[in-house]
Amino acid sequence: MFFDGAVNAKGVGIGAILILPTGQHYPATARLGFFYTNNTAEYEAYILVMNMAVNLDVEELIIGDFDLIIRQAHGKWETRDIKLIQYKQHVEDLSKRFKFVEFKYIPRFHNKLADALATLSSMLPYLSNVLIDPLEIQVRERHGYCNTIEMEPDV
Repeated sequence: MFFDGAVNAKGVGIGAILILPTGQHYPATARLGFFYTNNTAEYEAYILVMNMAVNLDVEELIIGDFDLIIRQAHGKWETRDIKLIQYKQHVEDLSKRFKFVEFKYIPRFHNKLADALATLSSMLPYLSNVLIDPLEIQVRERHGYCNTIEMEPDV
């Protein structure tokens, strides 16, 4: 699973991708209705994807992240920020719902989709009562116009 948070002048968004062993990708994104720091947005994204895994009855997680959450989860970094302490405790509680959790450091380019989802949700001003269907991402092998040209019989 991959996740990311985006904080900018337009707002705060989070993005996450849960990838099952079958290769099925479950992307999710949310615009946060409150403003926080990059670190709290990261935790919000992590909680989003962990809740997705719980809802899908996932038992084992391999988590790809950069520094903050991995270093705090391993006890290498501490925090004095009361908001982050509460997030860290909640993540530890959620982790107990899984049989196995492994953290792996990942290069930034592996998290591009989660980053794009977070940035998208942070930039677009959605009303709180708007429901958007799941996002479908396709890879096209042909130009769009190739699929619409009708061939005429050669006379």
